[in-house]
Amino acid sequence: MSVPDFARHRLFIDRAFAADTTLPLEREQANYLLNVLRFKADDTVLVFNGRDGEWLASLVPEGRKQAALSLLRQVKPQPPDSDLHYLFAPLKHARLDYMAQKAVEMGAGVLQPVITRRTQVSRLNLDRMRANAVEAAEQCGILSLPAVEAEKPLEAALAGLAPERLLVFCDEGAEEASPITALAARKPAPLAVLIGPEGGFDEAERRLIRARANTLPISLGPRILRADTAAVAALAVVQATLGDWSRR
Repeated sequence: MSVPDFARHRLFIDRAFAADTTLPLEREQANYLLNVLRFKADDTVLVFNGRDGEWLASLVPEGRKQAALSLLRQVKPQPPDSDLHYLFAPLKHARLDYMAQKAVEMGAGVLQPVITRRTQVSRLNLDRMRANAVEAAEQCGILSLPAVEAEKPLEAALAGLAPERLLVFCDEGAEEASPITALAARKPAPLAVLIGPEGGFDEAERRLIRARANTLPISLGPRILRADTAAVAALAVVQATLGDWSRR
């Protein structure tokens, strides 16, 4: 695994990349480079679009408030998209922002909000969630952005999972046993992780989830975790046993 170049700033630009192409910048991006970072002509940044790898680009100022980037060369190819689905009950703004960022950092390829009976938030700002995903990717050298899906009721979200996808159900009512042991006993398969709302799933929902074939309930230990903390804990355990950490 190559070490990301953290000496250079990284920007997400949702345009097609090709050598010798000039990309116009959004006003906010231009202002950030010109007036916040005080970049000058020909200073370089790294750019990515989630499709064409990472590129080195040089700044082309167009006045005090506008600028473009000239693509010089690709420095990293595009990696395969992550196939890890992360299903979660939405939280209030600040904690949802944190959860989205950490899920991206932990390698989630799909962010699927799930509405449960105890969900605190029923309407989501998906653009804000995507912005948080982009911010995490920019800061952490990530090239593949997750798909951010519209919220679904729990039953519909479960029905939308392919039968061969193993659903790792973080169940506060599960027996306190090692989640690493439980996961390590499973064969590699497409994965999904499900985290519930503050207050947990009710009993009817727990029965519905457990009734799905190819579902593995696990405990996250003897302490009660907040939902955003549980997200990091669960994704770390899954990645270390069956995910991309285990294949290094």
